[in-house]
Amino acid sequence: MASQMAILARTRALIKTTTITDSNPFFKTISTFTFLSQEPQLAESTPSEPPSASTPLPPNPASGSPLYNENWRSPIPNTSLTQSLIPLGFLQQSPTSRIQALSQTLDVPSLMNVFADWMTSQRWDDMKQLFEFWIRSLDKTGKPNKPDVNLYNHYLRANLMNNATAGELLDLVAQMEDYAVLPNTASFNLVLKAMYKAKETVAATKLLERMLQTGKESMPDNESYDLVVGMLFLTDMIDASLKYLDVALKSGYMLSTKVFTECVRSCVNNGRLDTLVSIIDRCKAMDQNKALCPSWNLCNYIAEIAMQEDNSKLAYYALEFMAKWIARGEQVRPAVLLSVDEGLALSALGTAGRTYNASLLDASWAILRRSLREKKAPNPESYLAKIYALASLGNLQRAFITLNEFESMYGNPNKEAEQEMFSPFTSLNPLVTACSEKGFETLDSVYFQLENLSRGDPPYKSVAALNCIIVGCANIWDLDRAYQTFEAIGSSFGLTPDIHSYNGLMHAFGRLKKVGYLRTLLPLPHLSLSLSLSLSLSLSLSLSHTHTHTHTPVRARREDPLYDWGIILSFGVLNAPLICLLALNPWVRKLQ
Repeated sequence: MASQMAILARTRALIKTTTITDSNPFFKTISTFTFLSQEPQLAESTPSEPPSASTPLPPNPASGSPLYNENWRSPIPNTSLTQSLIPLGFLQQSPTSRIQALSQTLDVPSLMNVFADWMTSQRWDDMKQLFEFWIRSLDKTGKPNKPDVNLYNHYLRANLMNNATAGELLDLVAQMEDYAVLPNTASFNLVLKAMYKAKETVAATKLLERMLQTGKESMPDNESYDLVVGMLFLTDMIDASLKYLDVALKSGYMLSTKVFTECVRSCVNNGRLDTLVSIIDRCKAMDQNKALCPSWNLCNYIAEIAMQEDNSKLAYYALEFMAKWIARGEQVRPAVLLSVDEGLALSALGTAGRTYNASLLDASWAILRRSLREKKAPNPESYLAKIYALASLGNLQRAFITLNEFESMYGNPNKEAEQEMFSPFTSLNPLVTACSEKGFETLDSVYFQLENLSRGDPPYKSVAALNCIIVGCANIWDLDRAYQTFEAIGSSFGLTPDIHSYNGLMHAFGRLKKVGYLRTLLPLPHLSLSLSLSLSLSLSLSLSHTHTHTHTPVRARREDPLYDWGIILSFGVLNAPLICLLALNPWVRKLQ
C-alpha cells in the first residue's frame, strides 16, 4: 500500500513539471497507442462551393400531382440497369463475343433450352454460332463438350434454314462420328429436305436406300417417304415413285394429303388408271389412310377421265370422294353447298350401263339427287340413262320402277319432242332389248309383273311399259303376243293406246308382211298418224331383207304391197283419212 502511494505521488509531480508551459497552456498525455494522439480536424468550407440543396418536400396529394403515387424522391427511375440480370459489361460486348461468353456457361440441357427459345424467333445464325463455340469449349469437368443427337439435329436444322446445300449437310452428318454420335431418322430427313428443295432425286433415292439398310435408328418414317415420293412425282418419275409408295404402304405408313394428291394427278395424267385404283383400294383398307381425299376440282377431273376411259371403278371412287366433300360442306357453319353437275352424273350413268357396274349406277343416282337437294327433279335424260343402265344390268324390275317415276314427272307430253321421250324405238329401246333378250320367257314375265302391279295399291299402269313389250314381241317375230299385248292395253289395263302403240304393232306386222291387218288398223279416228320417216323406211327395209336369197340388189319390189305402205308413210304431213284412202285405193299402184 505504501509503495502504490509513492508511485502515484511521483506521477503527479511529473505531470505538473512537464505539461504547463507558456506556449502550450494545455497538457498532452504520453501513450504508446498511436491513434490516441490523432485529433479530428474540421475542414474549412470553401466559398466557391454552393450550399447543398435541401431535400424537397413530397408533393401535396391535394394538388393532383402525377408523382404522388410514385417515388417522389426519384420520379423517373432508371430500370434498364438496375433490373437487368446480365452484367453491364456483358451487354457492351459484340454479338459474337456475347455468344462466345454464353457458350462457356451452358451444358447440354441448358443449351437445348436456348435453342428452343431461339427457334421460335428464328435466330438460325445465332444458333449455328453458339453451337460451334460450345463444341470447342470445355465443360465443368474440364473435358470438351459432347453433343447428343438431338442437339446436333438442331445444329443441322440451323444450317438448313441458312440455305445450306445437301452436300454441306451430308458433310455435317459425317462429322457426327467425330463426336461419337450416330445420325437418326430426323438427321437424314433434314438432308432430304435440302434435296427436296434442289430436286436432287437421284441423291434422295440413294439416301433413302441407305436409311433402309442402316437399321432401326435411321429407318425411314412418314416424312422420309413423303419427301422422296413427292419429289419423284413432281419430276414425273412415276415408276420410281410408285415403287417407294408401295414400300411405304406395305410398311403401314401414313401418306400426307399432298403426296396423295400428287399421286392421283400423276397417275391420271400418265394414264395409269388401274394403278391408281389399286392405290386407292390399299389406302381405303388402312385406318391411317382411308380418310385421304383429293381436292374437289381434282375429283371432277378424275371422274371425267375415268368416264372417258370407261373405268367404272375409278369413276365410282371419284364420286365417292365428291360425296365426302358434299357432306363436309353441309356440316360446316356457314354451310358450303357443293353440287355435282348433272351432266357429269349423266355420264356416270352411261358408264355404269356400258360397264355393267351396279355400284356406279347407285352412286351416280344418289349423288345426283343429293346435289339437287329435292329442289327440282332430274332431267329426262337422267331418267333415261338410269333406265338404260338398269336394262343393261338386267334389272328389269327396277327399270320399270324408274320408268314409273319418269312418267310421274314427265308423263303428260304435249309436244312431239316430248312424246319421243317414251318411244320404244328410240328412248326406251334399251328396255325393249332387255325385255326380249331371252325371248318370250322374259316378255311373259314382264307382262305378268305389270299385270300384278296394275292391281296393286296404288296401281301402276303404263302404256309406255306395254309398248316396250309390243316392240319386244316384234323383235322376236312373235306377232300373236304383240297383238294380244296391244289388245290388253284397253281390255285388261283400261288404258288407251298411243301413237307408239300403233307404231309398235305396225313394226310387228311389217316384219311378217301382214299388210292386210295393217290396213284395218290405220283408219282409227283418234290416231294422228304423224309417223316418222325412219319408221316408214324400217318397214320398207324389213321387206327388202326377205329377198336377200336372190343375187339382185337388195331393194323392195314394186309389186309388193308393203312397198306402197313405205311410200305412204313417208308423207307424214298428210292427215289420217287421206292416208287411209290412198292405202285402200287400188289406183295407188297405177300412180307408180
